[in-house]
Amino acid sequence: MTHPDDHDLPVAVIGAGPIGLVAAAHLVEKGLTPLVLEAGPSAGSSIRAWGHVRVFSPWKYLVDPVSRRMLEARGWSMPDEEALPTGAEFVETFLEPLAAHPAIAPHVRYGHRVVAVSRQGFDKVKSAGREEAPFELLCRGRTGEEVRILARAVVDASGTYTSPNPLGAGGLPVHGEAGQGEQVFYGIPDVLGRERSRYAGRRTLVVGSGHSAFNALLDLAWLTTEEPGTEITWAVRRQEPGLLFGGGGRDALPARGSLGSRLRQLVDLGVVEMVTGFRTTSLLPTGDGVLASDGLRTLGPVDEIVVATGFRPDLGMLREVRLALDPALESPVRLAPLIDPNVHSCGTVYPHGYQELAHPEPDFYVVGMKSYGRAPTFLLLTGYEQVRSVACALAGDLEGARAVELALPETGVCSSDLVGGSACCSTAPEPAGAALAGAGGGCGCG
Repeated sequence: MTHPDDHDLPVAVIGAGPIGLVAAAHLVEKGLTPLVLEAGPSAGSSIRAWGHVRVFSPWKYLVDPVSRRMLEARGWSMPDEEALPTGAEFVETFLEPLAAHPAIAPHVRYGHRVVAVSRQGFDKVKSAGREEAPFELLCRGRTGEEVRILARAVVDASGTYTSPNPLGAGGLPVHGEAGQGEQVFYGIPDVLGRERSRYAGRRTLVVGSGHSAFNALLDLAWLTTEEPGTEITWAVRRQEPGLLFGGGGRDALPARGSLGSRLRQLVDLGVVEMVTGFRTTSLLPTGDGVLASDGLRTLGPVDEIVVATGFRPDLGMLREVRLALDPALESPVRLAPLIDPNVHSCGTVYPHGYQELAHPEPDFYVVGMKSYGRAPTFLLLTGYEQVRSVACALAGDLEGARAVELALPETGVCSSDLVGGSACCSTAPEPAGAALAGAGGGCGCG
């Protein structure tokens, strides 16, 4: 089979979120041609789903230097570096201008969902000549049509937001979970906005112990001050709270540290009923709502359930790619010990680049939140450094690729504190709304 010259093909970037678009910027700077394939209709489609949320990282941690230089050369101005944008503001102020930049816009295709990646003419088993074959990406277009794209390399920045974990502590849906679809929300609903009527004056069970749960609880708590009859139950799997509420004032990101502090106060005041050691096994509909059971105890009945148990990578489209994944985290094997949430918070992750992200498939990289697999310790700063290193490697600049440096804001929770507990970050970025104190919530590790 005759293949086009490898250098005539683009580097396929899957996803037009912040990591994917910043990857494109770095590839352009290194003289390579990106082709960004985005399933949604516009840049930052997943972030738009939580556009009402104010992230807990200030602007100085949300814009990488290369993208900033490209934008400023066309008259763009950096926002107040200490301000905390909402998801919508982040998209409108940074992602949309970056996606529209003349050096990037011609190389972005929206409405292109990648459903499979392979080597053209080679299934996973075949080895001889494999590395010389271009990558082949099978996509579904806006109307469901099949689109096939060849690429010299692939950078998967598709994230994990569309793959939420189920309610079950064992990683599986609990009995009855699928049947309660209309009453179960995964992630953080816009409690104070478009979904207000769904939760106002009603009983809600929130399950999860990370920042996504924190923010849902804070929004619901605010709703109790305006909508009589609004009740909140919070179920966590651990027996003791321990360091569940985070680093508080020791956190270098004040908005992140304040989440746990405010939530602890709400629990102490009785605004939020906290139930520990609850590992849901089933949901049972009744005439008065849904009962949640752990086999010994029953919570409810409740009208709504918010499942904030994190996210996982969707690896289905990579079935024909040779991967080396950690068996627990589903991250690259060399990256796993650097990000293990049993040891590291998102402020103690070590610098890493193309070498830690490499798989047995040459010129294939998973970056961003998806590279962390099931670990919830990701920060945008980490992803930006990942794609800088990967772009250098693909351009043959191995010295630049190896020069990985990363300074992350501390969490106020040390590594030893996290053993047997939880990391400071649940996922990143994640939604949050206003807090009971009226200061405005913040979320997302990046």
